[in-house]
Amino acid sequence: MNLTQKLLAFTLIGAEWVLWLLIFLSVVSVAIAIERGLYYFSLRADFASLADDLRKLLLDHKFVEARKRADADKGLEAEVARAGLLEAERGADAAEAAMLGCRARIKLRLERNLAFLGTLGSNAPFIGLFGTVLGIIKAFRDLAANQSGGIAIVMAGISEALVATAVGLLVAIPAVVFFNFYNRRVRAISSHCDAVSQVILAALRAESTHPVGEPEPKSKPKAAEAS
Repeated sequence: MNLTQKLLAFTLIGAEWVLWLLIFLSVVSVAIAIERGLYYFSLRADFASLADDLRKLLLDHKFVEARKRADADKGLEAEVARAGLLEAERGADAAEAAMLGCRARIKLRLERNLAFLGTLGSNAPFIGLFGTVLGIIKAFRDLAANQSGGIAIVMAGISEALVATAVGLLVAIPAVVFFNFYNRRVRAISSHCDAVSQVILAALRAESTHPVGEPEPKSKPKAAEAS
């Protein structure tokens, strides 16, 4: 019974502290959304031009020029290309390992703080609902303490409690929108990095199969016709 009384005393605090919690979470969510938006905006690069230039240079076995082309680009795709081209002399396997490591590091940077947006978008409505339940409990408690007020006291308390649910939804919806939008951006950049990796690996494997300067195999002389 003692525990029940303590929990009841906690619920009678009301939903105000839940509203302040939701407001704090919304401020953090907006800050993360702005920071991520500025970060992704800074990563804009002409991926198609980079991939096309690298493909042409590598087909001509111009690996030095390909490194210079990757150095001239500031995008994450060029960062992956530089990691692979730096290990090109050690073979395709070494270059592939270097690019895999680079792509893993890039993915961590791209996904930083996105989990907070996803978690907030999923749970903010439940936090608001929790505040509503607390408000309803307080409203009925107020009615029990002041029965002369009638149903008006309960309705006023419930209407105030429902504000918590509305605020929870108001916090959750933008968080979900930003999470989905930025997650799509992460997948797009990751796909570009994979495509650049495949361009470099294809050239390196072709190079190892047919090294530059290797003489063409001579055709066997035809057997002399019988006289």
